[in-house]
Amino acid sequence: MDVKFPTLLCLTLLFSTILNPALSELCNPEDKKVLLQIKKAFNDPYVLTSWKPETDCCDWYCVTCDSTTNRINSLTIFAGQVSGQIPTQVGDLPYLETLEFHKQPNLTGPIQPSIAKLKRLKELRLSWTNISGSVPDFLSQLKNLTFLDLSFSNLTGSIPSSLSQLPNLNALRLDRNKLTGHIPKSFGEFHGSVPDLYLSHNQLSGTIPTSLAKLNFTTIDFSRNKLEGDASMIFGLNKTTQIVDLSRNLLEFNLSNVEFSKSLTSLDLNHNKITGGIPVGLTQLDLQFLNVSYNRLCGQIPVGGKLQSFDSSTYFHNRCLCGAPLPSCK
Repeated sequence: MDVKFPTLLCLTLLFSTILNPALSELCNPEDKKVLLQIKKAFNDPYVLTSWKPETDCCDWYCVTCDSTTNRINSLTIFAGQVSGQIPTQVGDLPYLETLEFHKQPNLTGPIQPSIAKLKRLKELRLSWTNISGSVPDFLSQLKNLTFLDLSFSNLTGSIPSSLSQLPNLNALRLDRNKLTGHIPKSFGEFHGSVPDLYLSHNQLSGTIPTSLAKLNFTTIDFSRNKLEGDASMIFGLNKTTQIVDLSRNLLEFNLSNVEFSKSLTSLDLNHNKITGGIPVGLTQLDLQFLNVSYNRLCGQIPVGGKLQSFDSSTYFHNRCLCGAPLPSCK
């Protein structure tokens, strides 16, 4: 056999690849077509300059390809600006696992219904945008979601109870929107994982559902809403709760007999209507942060643990709390 033949064959393939880049391209042609439609829908923004028809879309900025299938599995735009609504074509990337538009103040309109088609989606982050409308019910169809972040936007309406049907959810961020209505009772019945709940800085009202007593949340942030009544069901000696922020609501319950999990490291109850005294159980905790100011608490602050390591601002503006770090009891 002529030894020159393999060399000629290699050279032929090399030149054909140079002349026809499609032969060496990893990018799926359907995915590329969809991405170019998304770029056009955003009016060719500077952040997507690398998206050129003649180059491999697996090398484009803001996207990644799966190392096995070479299908687009991530679309993340968090630097540079895009304007307009989320293009419907995002729903035509069937292998997408991560979809992120972050810090995009010119992103407007509703959450695109075609996102419901992305059955492989694990992370959906539409945060620090100007998207509006409601939190759509169809998000509950995305059963692989582990992280849902719709924070810092202009979403209105109520929270759909169907979100509790997401079995793999580790964190739900709906904070800093304009959401109204009640916290769904179903949030005490998450199927599978129990997510960290961030619902702060909205206009949620009514009472916290007693159903939340059944679940063991690691983090709960319901601060800066209009929530009323009892919140003691969130706590419990046998739970592994670490962070609770219920500050700046209208909560009204007796703190005296509340039992806290040993794992609690941060507790913020400031600016409510909470009565009773500070439980001795708090002396047993390794608290990194505590604020019970601006309530209706009374009695001596228990001595021990971390309670005296905080300054007076942790305790002031209560009805009749006394003892270090406040003035001594009479």
